Amino acid sequence: MPELPEVETTVAGLRNVIDGQILIRAEPRRADLRWPMPPDLRQRLTGARVVSLGRRAKYGLIYTDRDDVLIFHLGMSGRWRVDPVDIEKHDHFILETEQGRVAALNDPRRFGSLDLIPAAQLAEYKAFVTMGPEPLSDAFDAAALHTAIASRAAPIKAMLLNQNIVAGLGNIYVCEALHMAGISPVRPAGRISKAKLTILVGAIKTVLQSAIEAGGSTLRDFAAPDGELGYFAKQWLVYGREGQACACGAAVKRRVDSGRSTFYCSQCQR
Repeated sequence: MPELPEVETTVAGLRNVIDGQILIRAEPRRADLRWPMPPDLRQRLTGARVVSLGRRAKYGLIYTDRDDVLIFHLGMSGRWRVDPVDIEKHDHFILETEQGRVAALNDPRRFGSLDLIPAAQLAEYKAFVTMGPEPLSDAFDAAALHTAIASRAAPIKAMLLNQNIVAGLGNIYVCEALHMAGISPVRPAGRISKAKLTILVGAIKTVLQSAIEAGGSTLRDFAAPDGELGYFAKQWLVYGREGQACACGAAVKRRVDSGRSTFYCSQCQR
């Protein structure tokens, strides 16, 4: 599943194509993805000008001069294709600008979503109401994390994947950040010192920023809008490396928690 860095990369790619442009075509090519698309999607977007793009957690945001915001989620296999030679059967939504640029939302498994709401209602959007702070924002620091997980007996990895604690973190980058911080993924969250949480917050920000600079990680079908693959996978220290040597020389281990694979080094992470 595309995680925060992949969505950030996607938004940056779309920004180069549609930001500031008038949309002359907004064509849903089916009625739904994971959820039904808004029935007035075409009407409200056609003729609108894109005024900015952004991201909230793993959701991309496209703002228009009609005070609407198009919210997209890439699901398991979604991606935007820019200026495709041909429209494919899995291109389920098409945007075209007055300059003839085309962005097609391609989602073979249809686990993604599209929604369109007034921009003034964004904070109250169903997926955002209880979300925690953005991990790359100043609001996410050791003090905020300590307050959120104080007295919690659940493992720190589970807490970091909880979107109410911090928004947008996914399995790959949590595994990498915990390894960088030297913290065991199964350590009870409430028993981690403030000093160690300061290191962890720094590791989370470093891992995410490095992944964004590398264009994200390529898993299954993800690629940036221009078709480029992400290269952060080449920098993974533990994720997907079960049995291989950690930098300390010990073998990377794998465990399964709630259906997710956790990769870690029992020697480096305590």
